[in-house]
Amino acid sequence: MRARAARREGAAVLREGGVASPERDADLLLAHVLDVPLGRLPLVDDLDRQQQEQYVALLARRAAREPLQHLTGTAAFRHVELAVGPGVFVPRPETELLAGWAIDAARAVEHAGRTCRVVDLCTGSGAIAKAVADEVPDADVHAVELDEGALAWAERNLAGTGVDLRHGDLATSFDDLLGTVDVVVCNPPYIPLEAWESVAAEARDHDPHLALFSGQDGLDAMRVLERRAALLLRPGGVVGAEHADVQGESAPGVFTAAGRWLDVTDHLDLAGRPRYLTARLAR
Repeated sequence: MRARAARREGAAVLREGGVASPERDADLLLAHVLDVPLGRLPLVDDLDRQQQEQYVALLARRAAREPLQHLTGTAAFRHVELAVGPGVFVPRPETELLAGWAIDAARAVEHAGRTCRVVDLCTGSGAIAKAVADEVPDADVHAVELDEGALAWAERNLAGTGVDLRHGDLATSFDDLLGTVDVVVCNPPYIPLEAWESVAAEARDHDPHLALFSGQDGLDAMRVLERRAALLLRPGGVVGAEHADVQGESAPGVFTAAGRWLDVTDHLDLAGRPRYLTARLAR
């Protein structure tokens, strides 16, 4: 089968299945099957029978809205690559902005002459913790995950990075670090239970629900995070947390209402939507 025809037919299959980016996903799956970089696809002429059968099978699974990253087994996140699959939340590009904020905050501490201590709560695949360890190699990075399935993926991704990974709840973890942390970062669950039907099938049917849903208003985990970050951080330390685009006022409001945070600020993603908040613990 000609590679060009395979790409065209693959995109048509995914488009019919309601996939948001059918052309790109078809190309990424074909590059995965052929084991070539995406940029080399135009140079490929033909698929052999085995490659064609594998490609058709992957297209069918993607058209059924199985996450692309589950099919390829990897997800890119800033400058690192993560192993992902069933049982772990697939990191989204939007979260790279929150990770970038944490990296900049850690660098600012180190520029002041101290080793920065960073805690990543609800680490999931380990994406943020791994990115921080990669880009701020002298930082003292800690991470925690409650879900055992996700923890197994985090263990795989954080092996050899020096990150202190623990199994536990964001509400009670790191008692040994209370009052000593410079940066707390978290991508908590934030989808309201009532929004079940509006969640994309890839997330609703394949991501762990523990990583998605957080009470009737989606802010239960954010409230827990506010209390825990206040205990973990040293005075003047900072916290950053992702939230839903409809929570641009309500999520920062959790921190403002507590009365112990300064510089509570909300930040937009690249599409101009509210995406994450930051705050500084009062001295």
